[in-house]
Amino acid sequence: MEQTIRDHPKEQRNGQLLCVLAMVLVGSTVPASKLIGQTMDPFVATALRHAAALPVLLIGLLWQSTAWPRLCRHDQIVLLLQAAAGSVGYTVLLILGVQMASAADASVVTGTLPAVAALLSFVFLGERPRLRTVASIGLATLGVVLLALASPDAGTAVPSEHRFLGMSLVLGAVACEAVFILGQGRLKSALTPLQMSILMSAGGLVLCAVPAAVRWPDGGVLWQSTAMAGVLYYAWVGTVGGFVLWYAGAARTSAAGAALATAFLPLSAFALSAWWLAEPIHSMQWLAMGFVLLAMALPLLRRKHLHVR
Repeated sequence: MEQTIRDHPKEQRNGQLLCVLAMVLVGSTVPASKLIGQTMDPFVATALRHAAALPVLLIGLLWQSTAWPRLCRHDQIVLLLQAAAGSVGYTVLLILGVQMASAADASVVTGTLPAVAALLSFVFLGERPRLRTVASIGLATLGVVLLALASPDAGTAVPSEHRFLGMSLVLGAVACEAVFILGQGRLKSALTPLQMSILMSAGGLVLCAVPAAVRWPDGGVLWQSTAMAGVLYYAWVGTVGGFVLWYAGAARTSAAGAALATAFLPLSAFALSAWWLAEPIHSMQWLAMGFVLLAMALPLLRRKHLHVR
């Protein structure tokens, strides 16, 4: 049935559109993180994000009749590492990073995710990359280097000595997300996307509960604040909305079509940083984004060509 849906051209287009919309929502969490980080501790924000997203995901479970698999010790360890890296590490490092660098800078760095994942799979898993993958890693690296060498604008209020550290933290967040992606292929149990999302959200909430409690503000959280609105947006729109749209789209389109849609993540973050936060975008940032997008597209060019032949 799934293959029949994917073979229908209209369904494939609709699926790719859903994947694009998902990446637009996920990309919008970069400027949202900038708003969160202005007044809220990253661990507190991460705990609140998962606390807000988890009930919605659990409600979605009511419509799913799939039984939960019995998890072996190996899968429990992998899931714990995935939650620590993808659910906690990514969010905390991203918020810390955009406190020091502009959201536009962070948007460019997030586009290096495919290259970082390929690099980590080579270093830690011993997977030999293809020539196109090596070129992709080189282009992504060049884009980040150009971004780091660019002079920050005086109007951004980002001190130059902090900007490089901020981009490094965002790159660390990208590495955490890459660890999550690579861990997915190490699982022995078959988990549905919703089950996986629930485990990651619950695991993230448990792992960051103690540091969030330690860093909880004395006066409590300002529930009417811009930061809190950003947390709820991140939880319900970026996390839950992105999840629903992505997996609905991925079920209708090809793997190559879904992969190409990921280019809209940094583009969305980049555009919304300019529109939502009114950040100036400079020529070097455009150039760096161009290299990063080319790095994302390069490994897929031949695959896409063969698909539409």
